[in-house]
Amino acid sequence: MTFRRQHLLGLEDLSRNEILHILDTARSFRQVLERPVKKVPSLRGVTVCLAFYEASTRTRLSFELAAKRLSADTMNFSSSGSSVQKGETLLDTIKNIQAMKVDMVVIRHSSSGAAHYLSRNVDAHVINAGDGFHEHPTQGLLDLYTMRDRFGNLDGVRVAIVGDIAHSRVARSNIWGLVKLGAEVTLVGPQTLMPAEIAKTGVKRVTNCLEEALETCQVVNVLRLQLERMTSGYLPSLREYARIFGVDTRRMEKAADKIMVMHPGPMNRGVEIDPAVADGPNSVILDQVTNGVAVRMAVLFLVWGGAPASEMGSEIALHK
Repeated sequence: MTFRRQHLLGLEDLSRNEILHILDTARSFRQVLERPVKKVPSLRGVTVCLAFYEASTRTRLSFELAAKRLSADTMNFSSSGSSVQKGETLLDTIKNIQAMKVDMVVIRHSSSGAAHYLSRNVDAHVINAGDGFHEHPTQGLLDLYTMRDRFGNLDGVRVAIVGDIAHSRVARSNIWGLVKLGAEVTLVGPQTLMPAEIAKTGVKRVTNCLEEALETCQVVNVLRLQLERMTSGYLPSLREYARIFGVDTRRMEKAADKIMVMHPGPMNRGVEIDPAVADGPNSVILDQVTNGVAVRMAVLFLVWGGAPASEMGSEIALHK
């Protein structure tokens, strides 16, 4: 299969086969990260701009490292201290960057649809690194990769997504990807943090009982409370939220055996997740971070027009 998309804007528009193709390609790049020399020349001569209009640690560093592992040149843009603070528009900023002969733009922006808007107005390849409440496709892909690495395939795997679903772009990308790969998704959280459009996603189970979900699920993906995106009235207090929806050791003792614990980060320790759970034996949170580099290598490679996954083994082998 050849990946024919010029951009990666979300998982909603991708087919099951396209998602699996990205994950299969990421598996090949994951092997590269285990070598003494963790680099291949796949994107030599390509310039990737990391345009982050919101704060980020894992995603920005992961994309930068992924690009460098592929031998691409990178340039970093942050809205802080830039002409954006003088009133320059998103389009003008990116067109000026593109005039410097940038080939790919990885963008994070607070406005939903920003990546789609760019893809229609610039010649560069655009990758969405998170846009408003909409999607965070590479986080969704790395979560899928981490689960698939454990279970082999996701058909019938029971996944609970817990927390602030309404404000979470990570939740939306996870939902689209999991449903397309055949997982059984349960959304857990207070009614005030559930989006209105759940029925459109294919999710069939929603509950406000965390204990019930943990007893039956094989994976629990704990979301951060998006406090910066909330207005008042969503929650009585953080203490009340932690009491009812916090994934803690007491609840984990009653959970299904060997349940996989995930979190996209950054974590509000002691609120949505207990430190003992985040750092415990069931946690794959740091594995998610490592897998994120391989997944983003795959996305950069495929969006640029790289070889099919079936040919990746021989291509990588030539550059050991």
